[in-house]
Amino acid sequence: MAALRPPPAPRRPRPGSIERPVNGRTYRGTALLVAIPLLIAAFTVATPDELPPSSFPAAFDQQAAVEAARELALQSPFRQPGGDDAANGADWVAERFRSYGFRVQRDRFEASIPGRGSLPLQNVYAVVPGRSNETLVVMAHRDNVGISPAANDNASGTGALLELARGYGLRANTAAITPAHTIVFLSTDGGAFGGLGAVRFLERSSYRDRLEAVVNLVAVGGRRPLRIEIAGDRPRSPDPTFIQTAASRVEQRVGMEPRRTTAFGQLIDLAFPFSFYEQAPFVGRGVPAVTLTSADERPPRPGTDTLGALVEQRIGQAGGAAEGILGSLDEGGALPGSTATYIWLGPRIIRGWAIKLVLIAALLPFLLTVVDLFARCRRRRIPLAPALRSYRSRLVFWLWTGAVFGLLALLGVWGDGEARPPSPDTDFAGDPPLLALGLLASLSLAGWFVVRERLLPRRAVGSEEELAGQTAALLALGVVALLTVATNPFALIFVLPSLHAWLWLPQVRYRPIWLRGAVLATGLAGPLLLIGSFAWRFELGTDAPWYVVQLAALGYVPIPSIAIGLAWLAAAGQLAAVNTGRYAPYPSARERPPRGPIRELVRRLLLLLLNRGRERPLKRAVGS
Repeated sequence: MAALRPPPAPRRPRPGSIERPVNGRTYRGTALLVAIPLLIAAFTVATPDELPPSSFPAAFDQQAAVEAARELALQSPFRQPGGDDAANGADWVAERFRSYGFRVQRDRFEASIPGRGSLPLQNVYAVVPGRSNETLVVMAHRDNVGISPAANDNASGTGALLELARGYGLRANTAAITPAHTIVFLSTDGGAFGGLGAVRFLERSSYRDRLEAVVNLVAVGGRRPLRIEIAGDRPRSPDPTFIQTAASRVEQRVGMEPRRTTAFGQLIDLAFPFSFYEQAPFVGRGVPAVTLTSADERPPRPGTDTLGALVEQRIGQAGGAAEGILGSLDEGGALPGSTATYIWLGPRIIRGWAIKLVLIAALLPFLLTVVDLFARCRRRRIPLAPALRSYRSRLVFWLWTGAVFGLLALLGVWGDGEARPPSPDTDFAGDPPLLALGLLASLSLAGWFVVRERLLPRRAVGSEEELAGQTAALLALGVVALLTVATNPFALIFVLPSLHAWLWLPQVRYRPIWLRGAVLATGLAGPLLLIGSFAWRFELGTDAPWYVVQLAALGYVPIPSIAIGLAWLAAAGQLAAVNTGRYAPYPSARERPPRGPIRELVRRLLLLLLNRGRERPLKRAVGS
C-alpha cells in the first residue's frame, strides 16, 4: 500500500495579487537611496568658529549677586503679574539700576494670562550707550507664579543681571570703558507665563530692529551644572558662532562643558518648536539668543524653589560666564547672523539642510510604493472613487470637530490668553474644563452621526474594495507628508512612522488580528513621540496631552499644522476601519437611502421626541 502523501503546503500569495499588492522590491530598492543623504549629512558635520575671550578683567561679584537675589525673594516673594509684590519688585529693580548711575526706562503694558485674565505688566531696563547702535541684551525675568518666593526662578537670574549691570555702570560712569555695542540690561515681566515681557520687547522696543544677540539668565542658582538652552518657537537655530562662544565661556568658568538638550531632543524641538525659556521668541524671530540655567528643560517647581536651596557658587559661575559672553560679543565684532538650523553636538554641529534631506529621502520609498500600488489598482480596474469619497467623509468629520474646537476657543471656553506657552505650574495647565469637553464631544458626536450614514456597511465588502479603501488612505497620507514638507520638513519625524508601518497593512489583511493590530499601533509612534516629549522632557506626565491641546487652543500651534493633523487622523480612521472589518466604500446613488444624512438625523430625532410625547399620556392613563 502506497504511503499517504502529506497535504500540500499552502502556497504563498503571488506578488502583485490582491493578497500581496505592495511591491516590496520597489520599497527596498528605493530605501537604499536614503544612504546617500546620510553620507552627505556625515560630511556636513562642522566645527563652528568662536569669538575670542574678552580682554577686560572679570568684575562679577558673586556675593553681591546672591545678596540681591535673597533681598528680592524676601521683600517681594509673590511676584505674579498684577500683584502688589510684582509692582514692588519692579520698583526695587528700578531703584537698583538708578543706584548704579543708570537712567531707568519702563515699559508698561497689559497681557492676557490664561486662567488669570488681562493684567498689567512692566519691563524695566537700563542702557549703556555704545559706539554703535547695534544692541546686545542681557535679560532675566523677575516674576513668578505666586506659589513660593522663587529664589532660584528667577530671583537668582535677577540678582546676576543686576550685578552685571553694576559692573558696566561703574565702568561707564568712570569713563573706564565705552562698549562697542549698546548694551541693554532688561528685567522682564511675565517670563513665567510664556515669556510675555520678551515678546513685548521684541514687538515694541525701539531696539528691536538692531538686536545683535541676547543672553538670558534663568534659575542660575540650582544644584545641577549649568545648561545652555537654544530652542526657538519657530524651526530656527541661533548663530552657531554665538553658541560655541557661549559654551566656551561657560567651560572656562566652570571647568566642564555645559549641559545641553540631546541631539534627538533638538530634532523634536525643530519639528515642534517649543521652550519654556525666554530665548525662544528671539530665536524664532531670527535673533541669536541663548539661555543660561541650572534647571532642566522645565523650570524648577515652585514647591522646591526656596531660599535655602540656592547654590551661591552656581550663581557666581553663571554670572561670570555671562560676563565673558558679553565681553566676547562686544569686542569680537558682528556675528554672521545666520538663522540656518542645525543640531548642536557640543564642539560640532550637523547642518539642518542635511537633516531635512535625510528626512525627505526617507519619504521617497513610501511615495513610490504607494504610486505603484495605485497603478496596480488602476490596471486591475479597481474603482478608487468610492474609497476616496469615504476618506472625504471622514475628513469632513474631523474638520467639523476642529472647527467646533476653534469656535469654542474664540468664545474663550478653553480660557483666554496670549498665544504663548502657559505656565505648567498653574491649574490652567493641568485641569481641563470638563463641561467644555463634554460640549465638544456632543457636537462632534452629532457630526459623526451625520457622516456615518454614508460609511456604514450595507453589504458584504469585497477584497478589492478593502484594498481600494487602504490605497485611498495611503494616498491621503502621501499628501499629508508633502504638506508637512512644505510647512516644516523636520515635522516628518512625527509622520514617517505611520507611513512606513501602515504601508504594509494591505499586505497583512489576512494575517492574525494581533499582527494587524501591531502594525496599526506601530504607526502611532509619531504622535506618541510628541506627547512623550512633553510628558518626560518637560515633566508634564499625564497632563501632556491636554497641554498640547491647550497650545492649539491658544493659537500657539499654526492652523495649517492643525489641518494637516486632522487630515492624518482621517486617514488613520479609514485604515483602522478596514483593519477591524468596519469599512464600507461610499455608497452609489442607488445604494443610498432616499433621505440625506442630515434629513435622516432630523427625522430620527423628531420620531424620538414624538414617541416620548405619546408615552407620557399613556403612562398617566395607566397610573390613574
